[in-house]
Amino acid sequence: MNDTITAISTAQGVGAIAIIRVSGDSAIDIVNKIFKGKDLTKQKTHTICYGHIVDKNKVIDEVLVSVMRAPKTFTKEDVVEINTHGGIATTNKVLELLLLNGARLADAGEFSKRAFLNGRIDLIEADGIMNLIEAKTQVARELSINQLSGKVSNLIINLRDKLVQIIANIEVNIDYPEYEDIEQLTNSKIKNNIETYKKQLIQIIKEAEDGKIITEGIKVAIIGRPNVGKSSLLNNLLDEDKAIVTDIEGTTRDIIEGNLSISGVPLTIIDTAGIRKTDNVVEKIGVDKSKKQIEKSDLVIYMLNNNEKIAKEDIELYNLIKNKKHIVVINKIDLEKKLILPKEIKNPITLSILNNMGVDKLKEKIINMFNLEKLSTSDLTYLSSARSIALLKKSLNYIENAIENINNNSPIDIVEIELKNSWEALGEIIGQTYSEELIDELFSRFCLGK
Repeated sequence: MNDTITAISTAQGVGAIAIIRVSGDSAIDIVNKIFKGKDLTKQKTHTICYGHIVDKNKVIDEVLVSVMRAPKTFTKEDVVEINTHGGIATTNKVLELLLLNGARLADAGEFSKRAFLNGRIDLIEADGIMNLIEAKTQVARELSINQLSGKVSNLIINLRDKLVQIIANIEVNIDYPEYEDIEQLTNSKIKNNIETYKKQLIQIIKEAEDGKIITEGIKVAIIGRPNVGKSSLLNNLLDEDKAIVTDIEGTTRDIIEGNLSISGVPLTIIDTAGIRKTDNVVEKIGVDKSKKQIEKSDLVIYMLNNNEKIAKEDIELYNLIKNKKHIVVINKIDLEKKLILPKEIKNPITLSILNNMGVDKLKEKIINMFNLEKLSTSDLTYLSSARSIALLKKSLNYIENAIENINNNSPIDIVEIELKNSWEALGEIIGQTYSEELIDELFSRFCLGK
């Protein structure tokens, strides 16, 4: 943290401008060495200077240089940003000069990592930065802004405050039992307080899982036997000819993906190879991949053919997906009906992709299943990362242990241990407690200039 780091912060390629960021105690001095214009060391904070980047006496580029002095910067260190003309050769040459004059190439996400370590942002706000960069929909952008603004962090801070009040009351009763003006805590009173807290925690977990859907989207696998219309459904949903469609069984041999948005939530639609027993080596590989997609997907669309009797393979395939979120779709309702569903398969969506009938009903079913309309119009003050959700559930587990201990008439100090563990798990979400390995892992997924 004592050295000065630099990286190109904009995507490399041809463009109007590129930005090279420098942060650290020597940032201003290092840039000043290669800048021909005003003396940057004498400039006020948050000012922009016009000039040129030079290599000895050779002009490299005409630039604008922003000088921002600590602590009112993103990293809370001295920060300089060089606005150059876009282009790989120009930006790389300026970066090279900075490295030759004492800066070090930043690791992935190191600017954001320094912002966290210097107290500028917490881990939820760091997630918000990354989510904002990666946001594919308007809803995801709004959620990211709320994370970045600190609104979501306040949810966790308020939870911890409520929990610490319960812990403090227990501490006082343990340490000062002789004080008559202290509220005496009974097991039933503690349990009521913890139960109320538990309900709030459960609600935040539910909303966090909704937030994960908004940022990561829904992975949808279309499965079924060959020639039921899986590729046609993919093409219809995407409104493009993404997959090859023929009457020949086994045309799709590999996984084909496409992306769309429903109610502001991104969906990754995966067309899989038709699942059947086969001796064809290539087709068998495709079938194995299809079965793996069932495990990975958030939703399975299981397609059947209205014009064929149900087969043993259909029932076997349904048994693979019946315990996952799934929608049964019967295609080709424009043809003669030969399909009779077994009792265990209920509430199918009927459609004819050829005649563009019923696909809207399928979309509506997905909206209702994941409550997407509510997500797109709600407050969006949610956590959203898998790490945060895992820690919330860990915190909830400690709360449930505390309630169980009360029910078993365990000593109050045993109950207190579980409550403190819950409080610490919440602290990990915002980074009140952390390990170096965790921080390195979290920020490694950022790009170099962030």
